[in-house]
Amino acid sequence: MKNLLINFLIFATISITAAATAQESLQKSPQEPLTAALTIQVNQPGIKVSPSLYGIFFEEINHAGDGGLYPELIRNRSFEFKTEPEFWTITASSGKSGNINIEKNDTGSQYNSNILCVRVLESKNGFAVVNEGYWGIPVIKNDEYRLIVKGKAGNDFNGSLDFVLQSSDGKSKRASVKLENLAKDWKMYELNFRAETDDPKSRLAIVPSSTGTFWLDYVSLKPIKTYKNHGLRIDLMEKLAGLKPAFVRFPGGCWVEGNTMSEASRWKRTIGQEIDRWTQPNLWGYHSTNGLGYHEYLQMCEDLEADAMFVINCGMSHKENVPMDKMDEYVQDALDAIEYAKGTADSTWGKIRAKNGHPKPFPLKYIEIGNENGGSAYWERYDYFYTKIREKYTDIQIVANQWGDNVTNVNPVEILDEHYYNDPSFFVRNAERYDKYERSGKKIYVGEYAVTKGCGKGNLDGAIGEAAFMTGMEKNSDVVILSSYAPLFVNVHDRRWNPDLIVFDGTRSYGIPSYYVQQLFSLHRSDVIVPDSIVSGNNEQKYTGAVGVGSWNTKVEYKNAKVLRNGNTLWEAALDKTPENAVAKNGDWKFEDGVLRQKSNESDCRYIFGSDSWNDRIFSVKARKTEGNEGFLILFSAAKDNIAWLNIGGWNNSRTGIELNRQMIGNAHSFTVETNRWYDIRIELKDRNVRCFIDDQFLLERELPVIKSTPVYVVSGLNEKRDELITKIVNTSSKSYETKITLEGITEIHSEVKEIVLTSDNGNDENTLDQPQKVLPKESRFSIDSPNFSRIFPANSLTILRIKIK
Repeated sequence: MKNLLINFLIFATISITAAATAQESLQKSPQEPLTAALTIQVNQPGIKVSPSLYGIFFEEINHAGDGGLYPELIRNRSFEFKTEPEFWTITASSGKSGNINIEKNDTGSQYNSNILCVRVLESKNGFAVVNEGYWGIPVIKNDEYRLIVKGKAGNDFNGSLDFVLQSSDGKSKRASVKLENLAKDWKMYELNFRAETDDPKSRLAIVPSSTGTFWLDYVSLKPIKTYKNHGLRIDLMEKLAGLKPAFVRFPGGCWVEGNTMSEASRWKRTIGQEIDRWTQPNLWGYHSTNGLGYHEYLQMCEDLEADAMFVINCGMSHKENVPMDKMDEYVQDALDAIEYAKGTADSTWGKIRAKNGHPKPFPLKYIEIGNENGGSAYWERYDYFYTKIREKYTDIQIVANQWGDNVTNVNPVEILDEHYYNDPSFFVRNAERYDKYERSGKKIYVGEYAVTKGCGKGNLDGAIGEAAFMTGMEKNSDVVILSSYAPLFVNVHDRRWNPDLIVFDGTRSYGIPSYYVQQLFSLHRSDVIVPDSIVSGNNEQKYTGAVGVGSWNTKVEYKNAKVLRNGNTLWEAALDKTPENAVAKNGDWKFEDGVLRQKSNESDCRYIFGSDSWNDRIFSVKARKTEGNEGFLILFSAAKDNIAWLNIGGWNNSRTGIELNRQMIGNAHSFTVETNRWYDIRIELKDRNVRCFIDDQFLLERELPVIKSTPVYVVSGLNEKRDELITKIVNTSSKSYETKITLEGITEIHSEVKEIVLTSDNGNDENTLDQPQKVLPKESRFSIDSPNFSRIFPANSLTILRIKIK
């Protein structure tokens, strides 16, 4: 059943096109493709690929759970957020019609002590208590919604309560239901709505029919239709299913730690009746109801046919740690969490799981001790957790995390969690990172990674950078056995982190280009790696790219920029107005008084202009520092794959040097920048040689590294039956590559090849709620009758080739 669902999801979003058409359009491209040769040694199977390599990571951030995957439509349903009735208001034509306020409930539970007191002074004056949910309550025509209310009436209230779903202005009704005879003592009521029309932004109004006082302890409204009837939002769960994740890591992230231990995640407070669960302050700026609790996470894993990875707080928060002599409680939490998931139905915590509706064990395979913790305090706690868990459970896999220091543990580290957030070039440069890791000892879990700079709200460039990195993970799956992109979800109304894999509002959702990279790698994971190599047919060793200026924590001015080649002027601008095709990154760039000014003290400010195709050139510009800690950044080769600059007066205005992708080339040169003095700067680039001058005086000379043979990254492998070759090709370049492909070890082949390509016209292209399929994989087929054939791999693309072989 799951495979049918996956296939439906994939083919519903992948366009089927003729292979010849796609390749012909590339042939007609005004820019001739570069050439390369790819050799795949099909008959030399090597390491096995971890079947758990591609998973997902859920954290309660960006309203991913409340207001998202967990489809509660009422915000602050149990009135526990604050001492004021946050997100609850009253409407009336007169301010004297009544009021609401928070009171304490003497009969409430430990985590449900607040109640809403409603005093109605005039019932015929339009008085109503209103909740607008999470940026509007979305309803769909003819869908049913379940309302659960806990309330009681005062002795002076003898009327009914109408619960009305209204338009956001209150003028139109979407659905309504009446609660007659509100009891004088606390009672739970369950009522159903059927929506009369579609409305993504309705609101709930509670309208009393008489004066008097009544109290509400709980008001919950949810859709009756949920994913597999297990309480989660259908379209968002379908997108997760579309990724076919091998595992799910939950519930965080920083959410696990909290700013203080009083805010740290504690799973026992998140199970049982939803009304009695802990309303948790979220360090991401909002409260969570924990309606999506430990049990629901485990159920989600089961519904996705994925293994569960539970992250337990290890007695450490962002600001404080639990003393070691008080750690037993936290270690016991870990042991009890494992028993809740895996224990028999007659065990202590297995009984509670069965009572909560799931007699059979859940698929908990991993437990991670802490999140982004480090130092001796962490490793002391890790050893304690490890010892106690291993004494009782030998089959669960234990994950450690390392945060900025060396491992100093006594017990083994079986799996180590590494996190990476950076720009596309970082991930491209690190595609071969795991080639150098030791092949014995601990395994690696890349638990959080994403392009978070230079990617808009999730563009193609970022996705392709991640794809290059993922080829390295799969090639080294004897070391990297688990990975998960982060974060997973964002509600468009509360973007606390950018970008995020799946974007949604109340009724719509879409995957950013990175979603499709994750999906394609997961669905087309090899079972065993075979060797491959790719070399460029273009032996030119020149650094190409535009030019630019910049600053770091410094206010600067620039003018009179010029680019020469062989004595001819390629480009010239006074920098008194915006150059054609200029792109600014960070900073406050303004054209004033005949100069280009950068007027902020931000870091990594850049202003890039010119042609991506420039190579050998002389770039000159005048520069002046007006305020700040450092000097100038002069970008003499600014390409997608490589950023090379002369950093003048860097490192707190103490040194000057050439940097390539933020890495120093050679030694730094002693030079400082004076404030309010104009400097004439000239940089001469020839092949890989760079010569720098200031005020016509020679400053330094450096040789840039040899350029990678080709900016194309490949991972190849066979399926389990070894009758199909699966090759993933990632072209990180802004140019297409016409590639001759040789399948070694095959003497004869007659096969139809399935080809899936993810690309777009521009690396900055993104999907949106209004254009959810702008960047989308396209599938085609073509035939080959020889182990030697050619394909053109588009610029900024991920291509999957699946070839039947003998």
